[in-house]
Amino acid sequence: MSFSSMSKQKALCSEEARGEDEAMELIPGLPEEVAEKCLLHLPFLYHRLFRTVSSNWNRFLTADTPGAAKPSSPVAATVSLSLPFLFAFAFDPVSRRLQCQALDPFSRRWLLLPPVPSGGAAAAGSFAVVGLPSRGEIYVIGGVEEGGEKAVRNVAVYSAATNGWGEAAGMTTARGYMAAGEVGGRVVVAGEDGEAEVFDPDSGRWSPAAARGGAPVARYDAAAAGGKLYVTEGWAWPFERAPRGAVYDAATDSWAEMARGMREGWTGSCAVSGGQMYIVAEYGEWRLKVYDEARDAWRMVAGGGVPGEVRRPHVVAGELGVAGGRRRIYVVGAGLDVAVGTVHGEKEADERVEWEVVKGPDEFARLNPCNAQVLYA
Repeated sequence: MSFSSMSKQKALCSEEARGEDEAMELIPGLPEEVAEKCLLHLPFLYHRLFRTVSSNWNRFLTADTPGAAKPSSPVAATVSLSLPFLFAFAFDPVSRRLQCQALDPFSRRWLLLPPVPSGGAAAAGSFAVVGLPSRGEIYVIGGVEEGGEKAVRNVAVYSAATNGWGEAAGMTTARGYMAAGEVGGRVVVAGEDGEAEVFDPDSGRWSPAAARGGAPVARYDAAAAGGKLYVTEGWAWPFERAPRGAVYDAATDSWAEMARGMREGWTGSCAVSGGQMYIVAEYGEWRLKVYDEARDAWRMVAGGGVPGEVRRPHVVAGELGVAGGRRRIYVVGAGLDVAVGTVHGEKEADERVEWEVVKGPDEFARLNPCNAQVLYA
């Protein structure tokens, strides 16, 4: 072999080696930790497309799957709270099929999602929906079969990482019309009869929780905040007695009676944002109220009610936010018109909500929402 041939061979080998080194980098020229932070901000609904960029991107974006490579930076295991997506579950009253649509509030675009397994065979309002933002997952739990009285144990789980649905372990007891929420990274469900159980997404198993004693509490609304699940039956005509309410504390695996001011003033649908509990009042102008634990009272938030373009039926959801930071409430109405309420101000005198409306597409005109959750890119 001539010297020139050997030189060419060495040059080719050097280029191949250099190419391999560059291919090992997530983003050529950037430190690995910086590249990982960049990839964390890729909208997860497009991850399937992004995984085709390279084998390294594919490994990084599927790092939560068994046997996959883990990111080197601790921040890669956390949720980026900068890009919220609103997931709205809604029924078509003609087909009676359950749909799930996702809204990017920043671009105001609705994104195509795969159909809910079995098309949502459970009757509207009979099943529970719980989001686990830290895992990018939404669980659709139990319910009562459409047109019948048989409760089911089934649990379907949506994964934002794959933009797909799968099956999770079924509840130990078939339930419908239950209260449910995320408490401490786990899913807690509680039936009207007081029986409760907890799902651990890490182990994929259900285990019994402490039973709630006393009279049955029919679910009117429920919310999870501060490591607790709050369940209220709400006011009912002819208002002969005050509503019952109960609170499950995950730390002690115990139930307690809900504070009087909380249960008597809980007159709407609750969303949690920035650690605060807000309700959109069912009456009047749909004003926003916030719970003041020190006073055991709900007080009005300045700034007016939900805009009139948003019609019943409606559901609410809240961004996680941070204490003292921006708090955002979503009200999803008929036709998937969405009122986005941003709460400003840390002190009571300064707290104020500003509303804007994102109109739903014409093809959503006949959809009636039954639940809403927020996940993050």
